[in-house]
Amino acid sequence: MSIDGELKIFTGNANPELAHEIADHIGVAVGDCTVRRFKDGEVRINLGESVRGCNVFVVQSTSAPVNEHLMELLIMIDALKRASARTINVLIPYYGYARQDRKARARDPITAKLVANLLETAGANRVICMDLHAGQIQGFFDIPLDHLVGMPILANYFLEKAIENPVVVSPDMGGVTRARALAERLGAPLAIIDKRRPDANVAEVMNIIGDIAGKTAILIDDMIDTAGTITLGAQALIERGAREVYACCIHPVLSADGVDKLARSPIREVVVTNTIALPPEKRIDKIRVLSVAELMAEAVMRVHTHRSVSQLFD
Repeated sequence: MSIDGELKIFTGNANPELAHEIADHIGVAVGDCTVRRFKDGEVRINLGESVRGCNVFVVQSTSAPVNEHLMELLIMIDALKRASARTINVLIPYYGYARQDRKARARDPITAKLVANLLETAGANRVICMDLHAGQIQGFFDIPLDHLVGMPILANYFLEKAIENPVVVSPDMGGVTRARALAERLGAPLAIIDKRRPDANVAEVMNIIGDIAGKTAILIDDMIDTAGTITLGAQALIERGAREVYACCIHPVLSADGVDKLARSPIREVVVTNTIALPPEKRIDKIRVLSVAELMAEAVMRVHTHRSVSQLFD
């Protein structure tokens, strides 16, 4: 086992609780860093300790407010680079702008690629993230990227619940691979909701492919944003004979009135992870939060000690 340089963990304002959990698993303290604002809103970063020759890991989801947290991350990377950190490894549990990964229409930007360019230009040496909305984003980087998968954490939770007669449901055609992986781990059949999306954040259920009558449906997606897709799917499943519905995702974006929709929906429980910090007003009784800290801490230690990270991808 080879170790070059001291390991240090820093965090911005996006998800300090997760950063402290990761640090606790590793057995180190979170580094001294303050993130302030000038009167006009400019981000000001101050590192309170030396990082010269250290392997630094920065924990920062680019969640809402996305641009604020992204700028914090870029400026922190620049500060670490100028302070002579040996390596700058960026842990982005939730990668914002990931839905803008291709030109869907003429003159569309590919903003996920732009963010990758910004991170590299700022000075990041490696990126570790979880459940990218589109796998091809890995190819947007010319530096190493480790893509962790949170689905096994969700699977273990449902295995412990020992749900009777489950069926795993993908809310759309694009999520079939993710749903099939969960179904295999649970030993459950797979169903698919055939939907169309006439506009952004708007969905319409057309049909359900698979047998869901009398079963407990488990809807799985990579993220829940406005909750329109997941609640519409849950309602359609109940109307077509499902006994009850659970929902799960990795990233609880929960923008606009997403939490209210979940509260009013027939979904019995919504299982999410802490890749995005949920404020108290969004922590309703129906939402169950699982931690990804242990998985990310293991990835950090493997990178720091030059060991393979590949087994964590599964």
